[in-house]
Amino acid sequence: MFPLGTVLFPGVVLPLHVFEPRYRALTRLLMEAPEGPGREFGVVSIKQGWEVGVDGVKALYDVGCTAELRQVAAYPDGRYDIVSVGRRRFRLHDLDTTSAPYPFGEVEWLPDEPYELAEATLLSVSVAEVFQRYVALIASVTETQRDEDLPPQPEHIELRSAAGATALKLPAEPTTLSHLVAASAPLPQRDRQDLLAEVSTIARLRRELRLLKREATMLRRLRAVPVPLAELRAPLSLN
Repeated sequence: MFPLGTVLFPGVVLPLHVFEPRYRALTRLLMEAPEGPGREFGVVSIKQGWEVGVDGVKALYDVGCTAELRQVAAYPDGRYDIVSVGRRRFRLHDLDTTSAPYPFGEVEWLPDEPYELAEATLLSVSVAEVFQRYVALIASVTETQRDEDLPPQPEHIELRSAAGATALKLPAEPTTLSHLVAASAPLPQRDRQDLLAEVSTIARLRRELRLLKREATMLRRLRAVPVPLAELRAPLSLN
């Protein structure tokens, strides 16, 4: 398990800087495993506390997402820069912090429920339209929106700004779209966590419509991004 101050979603790229001894050991273990599920580790968002230090984490959310290790760059002093990709959601039932240098968790997998394609497709179109308008609104408020001010994107997504205009290439598949929007929209951690815990794609899309409309209303009234831009991206973790 890797407690972090961010919420990871399936399909989203997560870069990390690993320097604590316990997570160096975890990285070495993952590097020795064959590619695929054997290289997955659990990412859970910190509810109370902070990332650095043995006693920093006071409480964790109970729903997280696995990350598959994809790339590793090692430093001579034993630190690592790694790149991972979100894979499977889970519910954390128990956490063991004594059996190994890094925490182990007992988890239950949380696959998405089957959905009615016609309804999900209509919702996806609405969510995509609202999300694109909201990104354009953010760009207009912040005047110059640079690539580095945006959160990490899933591998199949392009989200960039050029000449004052934001170009979006979004997936059509409803579940993939719902995870992208949840990860990319500038939402408070609690809202993102609720979206991660939702097992119905249709319910997640409906919730995203409400949240995006709420945030857009706040943005128009305040003429400022409600969440600091630093929170819209997942920087290299301090762990």
